[in-house]
Amino acid sequence: MPTRRERLELPDGDFVDLDWTLGTGQETQGSDSPLVCVFHGLAGSIASPYAAGIVAALQRHGMRAVFLHFRGCSGEPNRLARAYHSGDTADIGFLVETLVARGEKLLAAIGFSLGANALLKYAGESALKCRFRAVVAVSPPLVLAVGANTLRRGFARVYQNYLLGQLKQNAATKARQHPNCEVDWSQVQAARDFWQFDDAMTAPLHGFRDVHHYYAASSSRQFLAAIQVPTLIIHSRDDPFWTPAVLPTAQELAPSVTLELSERGGHVGFVQRDGSSWVDVRAPFWIREQVAAMCREVPHAAESAASMRETI
Repeated sequence: MPTRRERLELPDGDFVDLDWTLGTGQETQGSDSPLVCVFHGLAGSIASPYAAGIVAALQRHGMRAVFLHFRGCSGEPNRLARAYHSGDTADIGFLVETLVARGEKLLAAIGFSLGANALLKYAGESALKCRFRAVVAVSPPLVLAVGANTLRRGFARVYQNYLLGQLKQNAATKARQHPNCEVDWSQVQAARDFWQFDDAMTAPLHGFRDVHHYYAASSSRQFLAAIQVPTLIIHSRDDPFWTPAVLPTAQELAPSVTLELSERGGHVGFVQRDGSSWVDVRAPFWIREQVAAMCREVPHAAESAASMRETI
């Protein structure tokens, strides 16, 4: 999928890189066609299969996409010692306000995994001030401590070790760039699970007291009740981050939030028999459905979505 890259300078002197989808020979930035923001998962990028898939799917449905690379994820290290984390909503908010100031026609946002957790948190924090008309969160961890514990066990450790390997490589680059920051880089490289890694690096770099403070403050489930825009959470029971303990109660879900829980799908996969992703079909269709409902002046677009809510 052809894209055009833009570097967005941040207020603290750092930067993030954006990838904009391209139309038929024309850049779509500033176009009147609706724009969807896409946020990736841990150690992801526009090259991640799920990212390329959803960006192409949105374009097939007549929507533009702008893909935010979190700090240090675009192939070039970011400038500051800090990076990004599961509860980091400041850069999302800055992107959104920048786009609004430019006159972009913001339609929706789609987040995957870590990006889904951060997106849900942003939607809950902003509540009625949320700029999006619809939100889709695919495989959000919801409760970070539970996810970190689940990845310690069984086959899920393969997924944990793969991600930790990537994170440690990035940490080694950080150590060379910022040898005097408040991180014990030897502890980071010695970490054997996410609890140890986040306690050694993520928490001190981003202003948390420790890993417990980071997980408690950044988990998105506690923000679901405050979300005001139509929101779809797509999750699977065989997700390595998932156990029944992460499932929100009905009281924790705002009327605007719909949880679709499948038996199979893994983590951001949801691969169909033909090899395509079900998310690439479901997410654009659902976004168009919500916006169409608003245009018909349905009293509460979430009422129709609520009928799809799974009874668990």
